[in-house]
Amino acid sequence: MNTNPILLKEHPAEGVVLLRLNRPEVLNALNLALRQSIALAMDQASDDPAVKVVILAGSDRAFCAGADLNEYVDATPSEIVSRQMDKLWGAISGCKKPVIAAVKGHALGGGCELAMHADIIVAGEGAKFGQPEIKIGIMPGGGATQRLTRAVGKFAAMKILLTGEPFSASEAKSLGLISELVSDAEVETRALSLAQHIKTLPPLSVRFIKEAVLESMNTSLDAGLRYERRAFQTLFSTHDKTEGIQARLEKRQPVFKGA
Repeated sequence: MNTNPILLKEHPAEGVVLLRLNRPEVLNALNLALRQSIALAMDQASDDPAVKVVILAGSDRAFCAGADLNEYVDATPSEIVSRQMDKLWGAISGCKKPVIAAVKGHALGGGCELAMHADIIVAGEGAKFGQPEIKIGIMPGGGATQRLTRAVGKFAAMKILLTGEPFSASEAKSLGLISELVSDAEVETRALSLAQHIKTLPPLSVRFIKEAVLESMNTSLDAGLRYERRAFQTLFSTHDKTEGIQARLEKRQPVFKGA
């Protein structure tokens, strides 16, 4: 039995799962085992009707300092292909539940990419972001050239990616990379507060909104608008739509059933 799991699964509130990276000796660097553990936990949360929101967290010193270079130094192209990183990253981006990244300390390289796979990023004032891959002769492989560019625009992304220099949480906030900036001590409390609020909302609305926003990143405006209209129309067949509107008209709290 593993007495020191590399990924801890916590339940800070009903309906909320917190996945905590637990390799403090290497600042939560992502080795293949940790990547696989995250992917499995995300798949389980995605399929579990009791789970409403997922929080990703690390430690005070590091959310995640990037890839574990010990697994990269002698790796060949065929070995990298065999690791099927696309499926491991896809388990996070494809999670049906909202994912909140609670970032303290270092979020560099794969750690920054891990945060960008979330739907909401809450960062502490002492957090550091960056994509330093260029400094060791490689480039981002977990989506930063695409996700970062969509988040902050071409020119800011080019500077970050081509210099490899870290940047502060306040700069990340000004660039639009993070959702909220709070004190380091408040990061997980705020992430949990957001999770607890979201879990009270109608699950089908939450799911369709997440899907529509992600669709906007992968398609044209016209196609995205068509997707939104279909999802909007579909929600009119749900109990929660009727309950939500009636509760608002009657000035009472709604009781959502996820149906």
